[in-house]
Amino acid sequence: MATKRDFYEILGVPKNASEEEIKKAYRKLAMKHHPDRNQGDAAKEAEVKFKEAKEAYEMLSDAEKRAAYDQFGHAGVDPNMRGPGGPGAEGFGGFAEAFGDIFGDVFGGGRGRGQGGRQVYRGSDLSYAMEVTLEEAAGGKEAQIRIPSWDSCDTCHGSGAKPGTQAKTCSTCNGQGVVQMRQGFFSVQQTCPHCRGTGKIIPEPCTTCHGQGKIKKQKTLEVKIPAGIDDGMRIRSAGNGEPGTNGGPPGDLYIEIRLKKHDIFERDGDDLHCSVPISFTTAALGGEIEVPTLAGKAAIDIPEGTQAGKQFRLRGKGIKGVRSSYPGDLYCHISVETPVKLTEHQRKLLKELDDSLRKGGAKHSPDGQSWTDKLKGFFNT
Repeated sequence: MATKRDFYEILGVPKNASEEEIKKAYRKLAMKHHPDRNQGDAAKEAEVKFKEAKEAYEMLSDAEKRAAYDQFGHAGVDPNMRGPGGPGAEGFGGFAEAFGDIFGDVFGGGRGRGQGGRQVYRGSDLSYAMEVTLEEAAGGKEAQIRIPSWDSCDTCHGSGAKPGTQAKTCSTCNGQGVVQMRQGFFSVQQTCPHCRGTGKIIPEPCTTCHGQGKIKKQKTLEVKIPAGIDDGMRIRSAGNGEPGTNGGPPGDLYIEIRLKKHDIFERDGDDLHCSVPISFTTAALGGEIEVPTLAGKAAIDIPEGTQAGKQFRLRGKGIKGVRSSYPGDLYCHISVETPVKLTEHQRKLLKELDDSLRKGGAKHSPDGQSWTDKLKGFFNT
């Protein structure tokens, strides 16, 4: 039989190495020689080195076994010479302790080790859609919302067991909340399927909370909506999500903003847009008109001969966004109204005006004359 290598030599640490140095060395070797990282011809050699590193760590991470090894060598920790209490019966505990944080990242984020070895889980995040008006989004507001929450059950006082009874230790995981799955030399820890990580079994669940130890209620939260918030933005309320499991931290609440449709304005980032109807006489003759803003009224001078679709910009009359240092602008889009339901007298006047405009030629309607010239060129080609 081949002579076994020295455990300190396998891990590459001196005999006076600290527990932390031993654990760090083992992690490095376990990652390097892990079967999933070595394929093909290198797999067999990596498997041997992985087993060696695991055994060395199991021995040296245990104070009693390390003392026995330091005094008697391999004979001091040989399970055939030490009886049933050898490394084979309890080796995985040290392996999981040293490497558990790595497996925790791979096989399920958001969980850790609770009391008694039970797995703790962070609570789920919650989402809440809140509708706000444009004015509220621009100026900010404080609001109250009602969200679901969990409170301790008054009937069982949080135990989950029917009054007069009590929970029992799970026989599958012995109260640890986790079980170990072995496949060859490789072991993985997972949540106990019977107690679901609680470490307890409730033979007679409470009829009020159905064994959960908590009941769902509603709670009111004060929410501050910052000025300038926009549609689709989210506000995080830390710790107001669902509660964690086995003492894990609660999740967060995310309040998603939904901007209500406004009767006048449309928002585009920090800018506002609105359509301003004017009469065709105002468009032709010009004049001053009033337009709305979020802060009140503003005046615009309409030049003579303004065409439909003309855009006027009012600087600083938009919204100051949550990440902006100055407010956006207001864009007023001119819409020229065509008069309806005319009287006979009005019709006569319009016809007289039309005849007069036609006699004036292209100077009264330059766009119309340009359009006519384009059509002639198109049909003549």
